[in-house]
Amino acid sequence: MKKLLVSLLTAVSLGGITASAQTISNSEDGKYSIKLGDVSMTIDAAKGGKIVSYKYNDSEVLSQTRMANSFGSTFWTSPQSEWNWPPVPEYDTRAFNAEINGNTLVLTGDKSARFGYRIRKEFTTDAKDNEFVITYTIINESGEERKVAPWEISRVPNGGILFCDATEATPANNMEGLPFVAEQKALWYVLDESNSNRKVNIDGKGWLAFYDNGMLFVKKFQDLAAEEPAPAEGEIQIYANPGKTFVEIEEQGAYTTLKAGEELSWTVRWYLIPSDLPEAPSKKLLKKALSLVK
Repeated sequence: MKKLLVSLLTAVSLGGITASAQTISNSEDGKYSIKLGDVSMTIDAAKGGKIVSYKYNDSEVLSQTRMANSFGSTFWTSPQSEWNWPPVPEYDTRAFNAEINGNTLVLTGDKSARFGYRIRKEFTTDAKDNEFVITYTIINESGEERKVAPWEISRVPNGGILFCDATEATPANNMEGLPFVAEQKALWYVLDESNSNRKVNIDGKGWLAFYDNGMLFVKKFQDLAAEEPAPAEGEIQIYANPGKTFVEIEEQGAYTTLKAGEELSWTVRWYLIPSDLPEAPSKKLLKKALSLVK
């Protein structure tokens, strides 16, 4: 399908190294692609504003399973107890309006008929740090004071290893826990297969890493104090779907009171680099992840 180039940033020099230009392109089916150097992100505005692909050249790190609620990366409001299941369609599946503002792709969703929130998503890059910058905004159009937290849910294939700076993973949502182990001053989970739904909450330090098939995917976000997440939620959440299917790597912002008409904005930064390190807990793998988020 023909793609139309709609935005271009000039390349910049970083200490003798030239950073590639950012491009934003769109296709007739409502998908937008942002490219920075060897890394590209594809967002489907027509289907919930989801991030449906995140790749280093041809190496994909997001789940591509086509079952509902099993692929790509989405955004919800927290706590989940407010809406339970399924996800709110205005946040997760309905079309978002898309526009390009300079070097930023801006997606705006419909107001939720049930909760009165409208979601805005802004996608851009920072060539200096080779990062993709995503800012989510919850707009309270309910006409009343509400309390809410932002929540990003990214689905990856069940393989490789997950790790973060934390000391404990606590079972969540009345599910079984996951076999995280504490090594090298971090928590590590070598992805495994089970017949059960499993989920944990983790009080982390503002970053989360996934390493699989030589690709290191790191997310950086707000570091919360233990009391800041929404009730029964966590700064970091990991959900493992039954079987050899997918795992959700999730993070949340602070539980915040919004008056009628107020907005809450929250930014997550994504990094993706290749590595030849083993898929096992190690000081070298931890150091490589930390080098991206510091």
